[in-house]
Amino acid sequence: MSLIKFFSTNGHREKVDFKRALLAGQAPDKGLYMPEKIPSLSPEAIRDFPKMSYHQIAYQVIKPYLGDLVEESALEDMLKDAYSYEVPLERVYDGKYLLRLDRGPTCSFKDFAARLMGRLIQYFLKEEGRSMIILTATSGDTGSAVAHAFYGLENIKVIVLFPESEVTERQ
Repeated sequence: MSLIKFFSTNGHREKVDFKRALLAGQAPDKGLYMPEKIPSLSPEAIRDFPKMSYHQIAYQVIKPYLGDLVEESALEDMLKDAYSYEVPLERVYDGKYLLRLDRGPTCSFKDFAARLMGRLIQYFLKEEGRSMIILTATSGDTGSAVAHAFYGLENIKVIVLFPESEVTERQ
């Protein structure tokens, strides 16, 4: 499996692997990291999705980006842990369906990315024997999703800043 490289949206010349992009968070030129290519899933693989759990589908989607950076069994464990809740697909009408992205622990669609991101960061930090502090600022549900996603993970501390008097009671 060829390793997908990531480039900066601001044009920095160096391309990096998934691990480096994830741990850096932002490219040296303050751009966002984007993959050089987005892998296709075969029609056969997609046809099997209805018989699979969410974490099994997530494996099929994320694996090409990781290549051999994460052991297969470790990735499977991370995905099972990250998506340990039900992700229902509800029929709306005819052939139209809705994937319920509000079923994570904080009821935010951000749970889906944040929970896997936390587990991948933890895996890579353990591999390197180091720790990290993550600082995030929000006036909404990003803070609760990130705080919950990283809660209890080793080698990672998260600081969430909320603007005073600018967060609704629900958030």
